[in-house]
Amino acid sequence: MKKLIYILFLVVGITASAQKENLFERSTKAYNGGEYQTAVDNYLEILNSGQHSAALYYNLGNAYYKLNQIAPSIYYYEKALLLDPNDAEIQNNLGYARNMTLDAINTMPATGFAKIYDSVIGLLSFDQWAYLAVAFILLFVVLYIAFYYFRFSSRKRLSFILSIVSLFFSIIAVVFAYVEYSAFKAERFAIVFAKESSVKSEPNKTSQEAFELHEGTKVNVLDELNEWKKIRIADGTIGWMPSEDLKLLRDF
Repeated sequence: MKKLIYILFLVVGITASAQKENLFERSTKAYNGGEYQTAVDNYLEILNSGQHSAALYYNLGNAYYKLNQIAPSIYYYEKALLLDPNDAEIQNNLGYARNMTLDAINTMPATGFAKIYDSVIGLLSFDQWAYLAVAFILLFVVLYIAFYYFRFSSRKRLSFILSIVSLFFSIIAVVFAYVEYSAFKAERFAIVFAKESSVKSEPNKTSQEAFELHEGTKVNVLDELNEWKKIRIADGTIGWMPSEDLKLLRDF
């Protein structure tokens, strides 16, 4: 009986997977045929079923871009980058979509050291740094064992030095993974979905307007109070805007 139930679940799982793949293929076919809204509807159906991937978000971004819907286009490109931060095609298409936004916001200037630091840390995601740390630890163990069994002093010296170097790089990778993860947890990026949103100096409608933002602009959510979110834009300016005007990127 248990074996029969297992087979039944296996068949159901395979059938569901095949249906999703078929729907993905139909969505791509609709996109290639210029039926962009049909493609969006199908991709969203896959998304609502619990499946998400960089390719799915990327295709959704492309379809929305073709429909000239700038906010969802940028939103899904950004979500694709969260899963595949080094993909050149996603970065390139995101750049095109950003060019369609109305808000021209200058980023805060960074020092030369900060640029080098960010470029080094940003080479890998926090999980990739963690995998690299594990690899260096394994190399350290292998080299240390080799040091123990080698008979010649020259080989023992070389394996010992390389094992120390591997341990050092493992510690560095762990530190980078921790820094990247801390930054990942601290940043709550969101995309403005309202055509135009008035950012207030305080979290209420009667407060003075600080500035305006338009659809597609990326903000960092710092805090929230009732139906308002405290946000910071790329140039460091801070204000409050209605929660309904924003859509958080990390919602999975």
